[in-house]
Amino acid sequence: MEIKLNRPPKKNRVALLAVLVILLTTITVLGVRASNQQYLPVDPNNKTPVDIYIPDDASARQVASILEKNEVIRSQKAFLSYCRKEKLDTRLKPGHYIFNRTQALAKIAHDIAEGRVVKIKVTIPEGYSVEEIGNMLVEKQLCSEKAWQEAINAEYPYEFLKNVPESNKYRLEGFLFPDTYYIEKNTGPAEIINMMLQNFARVWDEDFASQARAKNLDIYETIILASLIEKEAMHDDERRTISGVINNRLRDGMYLQLCPTVLYCFDSKKTKLNNVDLEIESPYNTYRNPGLPPGPIANPGKASIAAALNPGKNPYYFYVSKGDGSHYFSRTYPEHLQAMARYIQ
Repeated sequence: MEIKLNRPPKKNRVALLAVLVILLTTITVLGVRASNQQYLPVDPNNKTPVDIYIPDDASARQVASILEKNEVIRSQKAFLSYCRKEKLDTRLKPGHYIFNRTQALAKIAHDIAEGRVVKIKVTIPEGYSVEEIGNMLVEKQLCSEKAWQEAINAEYPYEFLKNVPESNKYRLEGFLFPDTYYIEKNTGPAEIINMMLQNFARVWDEDFASQARAKNLDIYETIILASLIEKEAMHDDERRTISGVINNRLRDGMYLQLCPTVLYCFDSKKTKLNNVDLEIESPYNTYRNPGLPPGPIANPGKASIAAALNPGKNPYYFYVSKGDGSHYFSRTYPEHLQAMARYIQ
């Protein structure tokens, strides 16, 4: 007796197989889509900054937890999976970060791996003194006053500092190069000073060292002169003229009689002088001492250093402020007295 098995028609088997393939494809696509969804920004419309603090020695799992709790990523699992795939899981760095919910998981992961921590923008104006720079950093809470004082008295291995007299008010004066710096929180004041000294070394070597050698000019005296120009000149087109006046007075053995050198004897809050102030006993007082002061009185920028190395040739020995930042230059003392009567009320 022959038994026949009932098989589905071939057409039905093909249809069933097609349904299974479509179902598996759909599941796979939905799975991939759901997985990719975890990598997308939490809220593409929310740019509110979120402070993230990652402690030292935090594991990748701990970092993922912090990010998820602060709602800047959708999933810890997705973050860990991405970090493993990109080999970032052992490179995540501690520090203070600022993210927002419009950023994708990949961007956040790479920023942490590259240590793109929050940096504070600090712009040091030309002509600021060591004391004024310190006050600015203390105000921005980058260091304490005590820590700054310790840092400016520390030793730094730069050739241009070797000939600075120990008796100077501040040994680093003139060499903390004015510029804009981006400083990470918790950066020590000694590191900040090193950034400024490195910047000065770079600028001097690239822009001025060969000029100074060709003219046989000493770096230290150049920076002293540049600091005087920086404090006296408010307009770039007058820097070389003022440099020429100072050089004329030095050449002819005249006292420089520059008020900024006297102001430097006091704290940075004093802005005006009286006749008694001009008698202060200090090597920086150019009303009582001939020649240049013993050290720079400020930290000059590029324009003033260039003017110090390239003084303008002129017949002037005197100048007086017109009250608008510019100066009237005179050849003789009687002419200077007339200018003073005209411009000083």
